[in-house]
Amino acid sequence: MKKAPVLIIVFLLFIADLFACTTFFINKDGQMVFGRNYDWLTGNGMVCTNLRGLFKTSDKTGDGETISWTSKYGSITFNQYGKEFPTGGMNEKGLVVELMWLDGTKYPDADDRPAVGVLQWIQYQLDNCSTVDELIATDKTVRIASKGTTPLHYLVADATGNAATIEFLDGKMKVHKGADLPFPVLTNDIYSSSIEQTTIATSSSGGNEISFSNNSIDRFAKACNMVKAFQKENSSTPVIDYSFSILDKVAQGSHTKWSIVYDISNKKVYFKTLGYSSVKNIAFSSFDLACPAVSKTYDMNQAGEGNIAASFIDFTIEINSKLVTRSFDDSKTEFTVSEESRKKHWEYPGSVTCQKASD
Repeated sequence: MKKAPVLIIVFLLFIADLFACTTFFINKDGQMVFGRNYDWLTGNGMVCTNLRGLFKTSDKTGDGETISWTSKYGSITFNQYGKEFPTGGMNEKGLVVELMWLDGTKYPDADDRPAVGVLQWIQYQLDNCSTVDELIATDKTVRIASKGTTPLHYLVADATGNAATIEFLDGKMKVHKGADLPFPVLTNDIYSSSIEQTTIATSSSGGNEISFSNNSIDRFAKACNMVKAFQKENSSTPVIDYSFSILDKVAQGSHTKWSIVYDISNKKVYFKTLGYSSVKNIAFSSFDLACPAVSKTYDMNQAGEGNIAASFIDFTIEINSKLVTRSFDDSKTEFTVSEESRKKHWEYPGSVTCQKASD
């Protein structure tokens, strides 16, 4: 019986590492980059191009009406549970949206707004918004479904240099931006709590870097310190390289499956994975993102280095089906998804068409 508390502590530390995603935004001398570590059960994933001009109707959530729209902007996304359900990405206007786990999240209760799932919400924003402010404004017209959803919060940034945290607390969207966002960094605690804990601890330590027992707060503090240092110093280190050094600093061993850096200013995306540590990159200019072009995809877990745009292949439902099956199988220790739901995820891209809603 005496061993039980130790086992519980070990389990909690494991869970803390497992869901330990980290994101940050750097804006220095007009050069803007966004970094993220994806820490999760599985590293399965594909990079997808998403076209502008696609008519879509949201997947049914069982928690309100669906919503239809035509994508205004093309995007590049990282997808694990199927195309159109990304974990994050950037659109051709430079808007970046990335998710992280947040216990304590409470999405809005059902109301007259249509509802979308937590992952499709990301694609909806990339399809329709060019700035952070436009994204925030969509809360008036669409909400995240409150039933059967994963507790998440988001860090978002755009090409104008704006950034914001998006959280859903007590059934309402809570935003930190501008003066309310002293550090554009987000991990796995509520943003206000992260700021409060690191500020108090840093003040008591005389400004010296310290370690925290809370995994999320420790990563938050380290990322804040490194972002702040880069902003202040005349560093000769290229911002992309420095961003990966931040991600390496806060990585959680084998739990960190992907490390991604979005070069917002130059519309390029860099990434590496746990199994393939060489940095790969792609530029928006390498792809045709207008209908009726064919969406392209790239398996993240393969050898390669540098510009890998030529290695992208045509997206197919068969590719999507295999990814969805592998990813849900690997995630079943945390959540179970019915065969019907899996099928909906892999078949959904077949429902979108190159046409306008009025056609």
